[in-house]
Amino acid sequence: MANAGQLALLRQGVEAWNHWRRDNPDKRIDLSGADLSGADLSGAYLSRATLRDADLRRADLCDAALRDATLFGAVLSFDSLRVADLSGADLRGVSLLVADLRRADLRDATLRNAILHNVDLNGGDLSATDLRFVTLRDVILRDADLQYADLGGTVLADVDLSHVQGLPACRHLGPSSIDYRTLSCSDQLPTSFLRGIGLPDTFIDYIPSLFNQPLQFYSCFISYSHKDEAFAKRLHADLQDKGVRCWYAPEDLPIGEKIRVGIDQAIRKHDKLLLILSEHSVNSQWVESEVEAALEKERESNKLVLFPVRIDDTVMQNRDGWPRAIKNTRNIGNFCNWKDYDAYQQVFERLVRDLKTSLAEKGDEAPPYH
Repeated sequence: MANAGQLALLRQGVEAWNHWRRDNPDKRIDLSGADLSGADLSGAYLSRATLRDADLRRADLCDAALRDATLFGAVLSFDSLRVADLSGADLRGVSLLVADLRRADLRDATLRNAILHNVDLNGGDLSATDLRFVTLRDVILRDADLQYADLGGTVLADVDLSHVQGLPACRHLGPSSIDYRTLSCSDQLPTSFLRGIGLPDTFIDYIPSLFNQPLQFYSCFISYSHKDEAFAKRLHADLQDKGVRCWYAPEDLPIGEKIRVGIDQAIRKHDKLLLILSEHSVNSQWVESEVEAALEKERESNKLVLFPVRIDDTVMQNRDGWPRAIKNTRNIGNFCNWKDYDAYQQVFERLVRDLKTSLAEKGDEAPPYH
């Protein structure tokens, strides 16, 4: 039960309440089960308050401070929580129906088992928020940040995810549900996000065709030395998120399959071979054989297959063998500064564009990225 004295003071108004809180910052606030429906609590200092099972329907909580507050089981329907600070709050099992949470701060909050229906979270910060077993139905998430949010058993129904930030960094702690309307209105969702939800690759490939969009298969075999695995892993993940389907040995090899046979088959099956050139790969017999297989495929198909990129200057100084031939006949993408985010992104975006352009066209002209 709510503390009667505290509840009476809060009903006197926000100014009196905030003045009392400033004088009593360490006082335990218990407003459990309180009927605050329709109350004007805009700007109220309610951090660390207990509002368990409180009735807050139609309350005005704009710009309210609810950091680390406990709202377990509270009813927040028809509320205004614009710019409210709910970071670290316990919102498990709350009912948020027809609520305004534009630019609300929900960082590190727990919403497990909550129901959000017809809620506006435009510009909201939900980074590292626990969204497990949450139902999000007809929720506006434009420009919301879901980076490192925990998903699992989450229901996404009629939610446009096109402009949501941080989707690739969501943490999937179990499969979630996503409905047809969400998929149809959300443009180019990251593959890693769809996989995390639990959609199989075969279904992900066909999502564009389900909504009368042209179905395009972008596939790429990545050839690299195991000593360059850090770069190869990053490139692999980023290409997947851009819709370029990648084969990445040995990670993608079926268990028990002979590696050499599997690699030969993969090169045949995929559209392009993305060659990572370094001081390690130019001396690798495996990489050399993969290059030979790609060049043979080029001769047979009369299409460009081999896309070289470099992460150091070794190939530019090499005067012998196949590295020399690559240097003299191909434009080589320069990822030497790949550990610098901006430098990497600039070259990566050009690579993706050129890969997709080449996949859609015939011909053997080398791509113009550097």
